Amino acid sequence: MDKDRIAGAVKDAAGKVEGAAGKIAGDTGTQASGAAREAEGTMQNLYGQAKDAVRDAGEAAADYAKDALGNPGETLRGGSQAMAKTVQDNPLGALLIAGGIGFALALLMSRPARRPPPRWRYYG
Repeated sequence: MDKDRIAGAVKDAAGKVEGAAGKIAGDTGTQASGAAREAEGTMQNLYGQAKDAVRDAGEAAADYAKDALGNPGETLRGGSQAMAKTVQDNPLGALLIAGGIGFALALLMSRPARRPPPRWRYYG
């Protein structure tokens, strides 16, 4: 848990208490201050949650990369099995994708016919 999440939760609770105290006392300034502190706490808590999510995603990606590097045959085998299952489930889609890739490669590998350089004629 990130320190921003903890600090944000504390500010959020303090803002709620301050807003409630302002409401009881009838002081709109205290209510507004409490609402502002509550919003600040909520934003800080969300920032901490985002940092935690990014950290967790980075750790998961690093763990996956370590596993793939440690067992390359297993990773390749799992990928090829997943590809085979996808092709068996949707053969027409796989055929269309393969045809599209072949067409794109053919366009990339073929060159247009060369045109002769333009001839400049001066009439004058």
